[in-house]
Amino acid sequence: MKAIKLDENIYWVGANIHTEDLFEGIWPIPHGVALNSYVVKGEKIALVELVKEWGNASQTLIRRLRSINLKLSDIDYLILNHLEPDHTGFTHLLKSINPDIEIVATEKGTALVDAFYGIKENVRAVKTGDTLDLGNGFVFKFVEIPNVHWPETMATYEMKSKILFSSDAFGSFGVHKGSIFEDETPQAYLPYWENEMLRYYANIVAMFSPMVLKAIDSLAGVDIKMIAPSHGLVWRGKPEVVINKYIRYANYNRDHAEPEICLIWGSMYGNTEVMVNAILKGIASEGVPVTVHRVPNEDVSFILADAYKSAGLVIGCPTYEYEMFPPMKYCLDLFKKKHLWYKKVLFFGSYGWSGGAQKDFDELSKSMKWDMLEPLTFRGHPTDEQFEKGVKLGTELAREVKKIPSKIKNEEYGMK
Repeated sequence: MKAIKLDENIYWVGANIHTEDLFEGIWPIPHGVALNSYVVKGEKIALVELVKEWGNASQTLIRRLRSINLKLSDIDYLILNHLEPDHTGFTHLLKSINPDIEIVATEKGTALVDAFYGIKENVRAVKTGDTLDLGNGFVFKFVEIPNVHWPETMATYEMKSKILFSSDAFGSFGVHKGSIFEDETPQAYLPYWENEMLRYYANIVAMFSPMVLKAIDSLAGVDIKMIAPSHGLVWRGKPEVVINKYIRYANYNRDHAEPEICLIWGSMYGNTEVMVNAILKGIASEGVPVTVHRVPNEDVSFILADAYKSAGLVIGCPTYEYEMFPPMKYCLDLFKKKHLWYKKVLFFGSYGWSGGAQKDFDELSKSMKWDMLEPLTFRGHPTDEQFEKGVKLGTELAREVKKIPSKIKNEEYGMK
């Protein structure tokens, strides 16, 4: 468990976590998650970001520090860019081991250091433009990036190495597969990282997209050689690639996303289910890419990612006790929370003695800036005429989606 060198006297000392736990208590991470922590060795020594006691992460961090002849008691500064406990859970024990360590965070961050860990002494509040000189030429410059994705968040820029320690900005789910660096990552792993990064963004960051773009603007003009986020890959080959990815993701809820369709369905007794194939037939006739998810069988974390990147949505579910099928209602409630705006949308579903799903759908979607096709609801099992209408509506939706230009640029496919 050795530290990995980023630059002269700058090292990654993080941990890769494989777990069945849910990230934030909500999101599954079947491919794990990297908890990135970094150490900078000037005359003074700083630890940038921390870990929580999760999957032996704290022991791993200690062992990596030992590999470069450091102990926890040697650390002079703990830089907490973001106070969420996945980055700070070890803070209380670290402070117990090293009572003289000085904790550095934004003003709102220092309040959370007290709230989470009861620490008031040796806590320094910094703001945008403030610096911290470690000696030997190493100087930190701090930039507040509020609501990316908590209000207290900042980024730390090391001026000698030109490394941006970006906190959760430019992060990703997933553990490192052979290397922590994107320029050592094989092209074959690109789909893995693209999927994990998109899902991380849709699950964790999407609601705060305007603040993401504002934060990127605040970093304009900064000479960034490397981006070292709190999760995911360290971008040292072409850091502009991950910046462009985040700009693209942030714009998915400012305008229509990619020319794809995400179809989400749930069914109680199969009557709604049988319409799925009719609509898919219509979509297929136009050759538009489509992903299909069933609720509640699939976790909404994965549905969110596909729905977020798709310009077209198909929502199919029955009425349940005068209301929308509860798993679909939960899914749409998250869509609303995460700002999945500007979609072209088709709703369909079966009902029995009474409708109700359509009413809930209309209520949940009214502030979503969605372009609606004519809904297709039917009592019991659909008729032949309704099947034909399903095909036509699928075709109509696909034609509309095909008109939308892709936001993916060719260079974003490559990491090297």
